[in-house]
Parts: sequence; structure tokens; C-alpha cells
Amino acid sequence: MRRWLGPLATGFVAAAACHAAALHFTPAFIMDRAYTLIGESGVPIHAFRLAPQMRPDTQTVVRPSPDLAYSICRFDLDRAPDGLRVVMAASNEYSSVSFYDARTNNFLTIRGKGKTREATLYREGSRAAGTGGYSSPTDKGVVLIRRLAPTDAAYRDVERTAEGDRCEVL
Repeated sequence: MRRWLGPLATGFVAAAACHAAALHFTPAFIMDRAYTLIGESGVPIHAFRLAPQMRPDTQTVVRPSPDLAYSICRFDLDRAPDGLRVVMAASNEYSSVSFYDARTNNFLTIRGKGKTREATLYREGSRAAGTGGYSSPTDKGVVLIRRLAPTDAAYRDVERTAEGDRCEVL
């Protein structure tokens, strides 16, 4: 029995190390792949793009809400050293703007509540980050605006509203 303790302990340590590595590296890998695919679908850096109305033939992610309209902006603070200004135009229905870092973490969400919302995003550790804006934990990520649009008419309203959304370098 004693001769099995060494190999068992080694196997346990190896399994734990593999598990820890997977937990550490998988989120960044997933977000890097998503960031690339979003870019390949035509979403530029530092600009919002409204996704088509969610239907089985237009969805690109598993189970998006068919009652919501999504606008997405990729950001890269290496290309925006002075920061990034994000504006979500006012909507009379539910709306929110969420910020995701390069490890899939949602680090900021702001509800619309019928008003235009604005946020300034800075690189973590920059001097400008203390001026009332928000720090991004990573240089790359995505900004996602969600608006209630359960009908074709509501989606057309969102299309008009989304024209006022901004994701721009300062």
C-alpha cells in the first residue's frame, strides 16, 4: 500500500495543477476568441454596432434573449491612451450598458432609467482614472448595451435610439 502513496500524491498534485491552470487561463482564452470573432463579424474597435433582431436564424451566441436588442463595442485602451467615452442614448424602455474585461468579468453595469448615460473608461493605474471615470482591469474588452425590444416595432425604435450611442477615444 505504501508504494502507491507516492504515485497517488503525484497524480493528485498534477490534477490539481491542471485544474488551477484551466481555471486561470480559460476565461482569457474565451474572451480573446470572442473579441476576435466579434471583430470578424464587422464590429470595429471603438464604435457600437447594433446586432440584428434576435431570432433563431440571426443569433450568434447560445440563447440570447429574443426580447432584447444588443449593441456591442470592442475597446482597446492601448489605442485610447487618454481614455474612452461611452454614451448610451436614452430609451423609454429598459436599457443597460455593461463593461466586460478580457477575462469575461463584468466590472461595471449602468442602468438607463430613461436617461442618457455616459461613462469614461481609463486604463487601470492611469492618473486620469481618479478623475471620476472608471478603471478597466484589462486593456481590452467589450461594452454591451441591452435594450428591451420584444416586437418588430420596438426593435425599429431601438434602431433609431442606437444612432445616439457612442464609444469614442478621448
